[in-house]
Formats: sequence, structure tokens, C-alpha cells
Amino acid sequence: MKRDRIEEIAELLDKRGKLTLEQLEVFFPNVSQMTLRRDLLQLEQSGKIIRVRGGAMSVKEVQKVSGEPYTKKTAIHTDEKIKIAQKAAALIDEGCSMFMDGGTTAMYLAKEMPDFNVNVFTNGLAVAIELSNKKNLNVIVLGGQVMKDNLSTASPVAKQYFADTNFELAVISASAFTPENGFSCGSQVEADLLRLVRKKAKSLYMMLDSSKIGKIMPYTFAHVEDIDVLITDDNFPPELKRLFTSKDIVVM
Repeated sequence: MKRDRIEEIAELLDKRGKLTLEQLEVFFPNVSQMTLRRDLLQLEQSGKIIRVRGGAMSVKEVQKVSGEPYTKKTAIHTDEKIKIAQKAAALIDEGCSMFMDGGTTAMYLAKEMPDFNVNVFTNGLAVAIELSNKKNLNVIVLGGQVMKDNLSTASPVAKQYFADTNFELAVISASAFTPENGFSCGSQVEADLLRLVRKKAKSLYMMLDSSKIGKIMPYTFAHVEDIDVLITDDNFPPELKRLFTSKDIVVM
């Protein structure tokens, strides 16, 4: 019976793309919300869906705009990324201009963003599509080479583009972090872009789930002292938190 219900949930999500828990309760009136949550967790662990705030999305729906590598990243450490995204969304003020990168944590931030008047610059294609579902946000996508692993764009001419654009806030997610090597990513052209963003923004918020700690990618784009706020999860090591707070960086 349970297996039949889980398979039916997966089929519903494939057909509809996305469902909330409240919508699932309509389809399964005799099943508790707690049980439905467990069903979604089991489906996510099997790689068939991606849980989002208040419900779930079909992996096929995400693949329409992202492709397999990005989808796999989106499904890893989901709970941590959602919590980080919710914290970050609460820090964004109406009327601001900001930059968001194209990482999978940024994708969850795009889902959590309030639908109010904000100008968002982004190099994330999937992030831009998600943001475009909100009526009041103004989304500007940076052009350049498409990096297929994370569906982001970057270009050597970004410096010229940024010369006449203004944003006070940058919210960036890092692929890797060590205290010695700082925040790093796997593409030189993307690292160059993020360095430009870092220098342009008045404030830099870094989103970092604890699974990225201790990892090193080839190209560093920021160091500890370059950021203003670190947004992380409950598993962030206390000794690293002390390192950031000792440099007057807010850790959330």
C-alpha cells in the first residue's frame, strides 16, 4: 500500500511538475501530512523528486531548465540549502538592487524570495527562470559563455557591463571553502566575475552549507575578510564560527 502511494505521488509530480503538501492532502485525504512528508523524503533519497518549501518538485521539471548535473547538485543537502535560503531571503529589503549567482543554493533562494520590488542581476539561467515567476521582481541576466554544470554564464567583458550598473548587495554561494584558500569555484571565468561582483557590491552575503567546508576548488574568488555576512546551517563548526566573528562578520 505504501509503495503504491509513493509511486502515485511520483507520477503526480511528473505530471504536474510541482505540488504543495496541501495539494497532496487533497489527493490523499486519509494520509497524514507527517506521512506525506516521509514519502517525499523517501522519493528525494531515491532521486525522483526535489523537496522545496511546502512541497516538492519533479526532477523532470527541474531538468527542463537545468540539465542532469545541475539537478543532481540541487538534490544534495536539500534541507541545509533550504534553511540557508530562508535566512538569506529574510535579509533582502524591498526596493534594493542585488546580484545573485547561479548556484543550487541560489536556486532555493530564488524560490524563497518575497515577491516584491527588487532588481536582481544574475548569471544563473535556472535562477532567472525561477525568479521570473514572481510578478514584482525585475530580473536582469548577464550574458556570456554558458557553464553547463551549473547553468551559469560568465564573460571576460563583464567588467565593461558592470561599469554602468549599480547594486548594493551581492548574495553568492560558494562551491568550496577553507580558511587558508577562502571561497573557491571550478571556473576561472566565473571566479573573475565573482571578484568583480564582490568589489562592486557594498555588502557581500556568502551562502555556505557545511558540506563545502574543507574542500578546495581551483579558483579563489573571495577570502574571509571580504564578506559581511555568512549564512550557513546548523552543522557549521564552532571553531570556524569563532574565526568569522573575530573579524566582525555576522554568522547566521
